[in-house]
Amino acid sequence: MESETCTPEPVSTDRLRLTEIFVSLQGEARTAGRVTTFVRLTGCPLRCQYCDTAYAFHGGEWWNFDAILDKVRELGAHHVCVTGGEPLAQKRARTLLTMLCDAGFDVSLETSGSLDVSAVDPRVSRIVDIKTPDSHESHRNLLSNLDVLTPHDQLKFVICSRADYEWSRAMLRDLQLDARCEVLFSPSFTQVDPTQLADWVVEDRLPVRFQFQLHKVLWNDEPGR
Repeated sequence: MESETCTPEPVSTDRLRLTEIFVSLQGEARTAGRVTTFVRLTGCPLRCQYCDTAYAFHGGEWWNFDAILDKVRELGAHHVCVTGGEPLAQKRARTLLTMLCDAGFDVSLETSGSLDVSAVDPRVSRIVDIKTPDSHESHRNLLSNLDVLTPHDQLKFVICSRADYEWSRAMLRDLQLDARCEVLFSPSFTQVDPTQLADWVVEDRLPVRFQFQLHKVLWNDEPGR
């Protein structure tokens, strides 16, 4: 049976397993609303209860780096987001990120926060999750990642409940996360009303960016959008 992290891999060192490459609007984070090419890698070692890309856990196809770059160029967007699954579960994803930067693209990485991000090319904007208790994966948070983040990066909390909000607010305060990089608070789709979360953030005057998943509002979780 194929493992969740897509091993074993072929002998070739210039390939990655991909679920899809497509162009759409970035739905989250600092570049929300920008036309973006998404490179979605296959495989993830986590199982967050709210995951909306479980179709990327398995399957996919092997692409060599040149083919990926050719497709990204063909799609024509300056912004490129490497996502998953968990893209860093495939170690050669770091090479792809550097190649995309070298090719002149504005590159971001969406990662679960459970794997080391220190070796990622510093030109990449690392969007790192901190998993909340109600994600059922908070024990996987690699908090040493916080020490390498810069203002070029972003931290994201997906809030599933009032208890999650209070836990996240305490993390924000106790670790002074907003002094490290931009912090994003996002409601878990269907679990927390966006207006409710926005009211909590305003009431507590939190130094975070409220966001919700624009692509879900526009396309309702349709793959490839």
